[in-house]
Amino acid sequence: MAATTENAGAVPAEAHELFAEVLSHSEQEATIGDGFYDRLCGAVCRLAHLRRAIIFRYDPVSRQVRAAGAHGVDIERFTGAHFSVDTAAIAARALREDQVVETADDIREEIPAEYTFLLPEPMRVVCGPMVAAGRPVGVIVAERSLDAPPLDPAERHLLWTLGKAAALASVARNVATQTETARQLRQRIDLAREVHEGVIQRLFGISMVLDGAGDLPEDVRTRCASEIQAALGELREAIQRPLGRESRATRTTFASELERQAEVSPGVRLNFEPDAAANVPETHEALAQSVLAEAIRNVRKHASASEVIVRTRLSNGTFALEVFNDGVDAGRVHESGMGMGLRLAAFEALQVGGIVEFGPRGADGWQVRLVVPHDG
Repeated sequence: MAATTENAGAVPAEAHELFAEVLSHSEQEATIGDGFYDRLCGAVCRLAHLRRAIIFRYDPVSRQVRAAGAHGVDIERFTGAHFSVDTAAIAARALREDQVVETADDIREEIPAEYTFLLPEPMRVVCGPMVAAGRPVGVIVAERSLDAPPLDPAERHLLWTLGKAAALASVARNVATQTETARQLRQRIDLAREVHEGVIQRLFGISMVLDGAGDLPEDVRTRCASEIQAALGELREAIQRPLGRESRATRTTFASELERQAEVSPGVRLNFEPDAAANVPETHEALAQSVLAEAIRNVRKHASASEVIVRTRLSNGTFALEVFNDGVDAGRVHESGMGMGLRLAAFEALQVGGIVEFGPRGADGWQVRLVVPHDG
């Protein structure tokens, strides 16, 4: 591996400081955004004397490669682009060999024609792998001048080391997410125990009284009414806790997600009204994208659909998203246990007072519906 040659030299102290920053901040930023990746791109450019850099990493939530951070590059230009190792040969080689790859000519010759608009000027790039424990996480892509000399072993080793730091950040972020999921599961178990020991016991006692023979005295009726009110109060306090998962903030939009879903489902006709994306409130963007992606993922997995219809409505203080598809075999849906992912999405909706419902519609149809209050 190129990064381990004898001429690689020592890693600069600033690179070691960057590792320390990864360990101290990546868990916190797992919940507040991707600012770390912007700073990492800046560090790559500063330490390796490069002009611009951008990080592409695999997002396990959306199951696609996204631009996570950049320095000297307008990252918004890459929002609607969908890359993979099949469309970026230089990235595939860097990840496969776990070493820094440098192009000898204009990089535009190595990317699909539909993405050349992202690189209007001729340029050479270096691509550093982000690999942790043998698992590919993403790549760091940085620009070099066309007349710059090739990278020397020390520079290659530095970029390879920075790629390890970025991979470490992604792994730490995933661990933090799993820890949060475990914490939410413990909260749900505590909720179930509290409801059982409090609300259920109160209602059980009331049912025993009401099941008795004869008319109830006035004081007994008053006591039953008081107990019911107390049970309702305890239940109301319990269900208002934020126990479900929350949708992560995204760098994309509902409109871009519609376009992406149309591309990844070439055999299915995706129809939606012109104002479908305009109706999505900004506060519910992440939730709407999550429900849409899960609904269409189930279409690909469980149905032989020829058409998917997406509708959105914003009226009377509510936002509604409906995803309908045909080609559903009712027996197959029952056997496959369809709906687990959507049940998880329903927990997200509960956090904002909404609901997610899904089920068969017509002879061979299936519909997913999200309804969320929105005060405008």
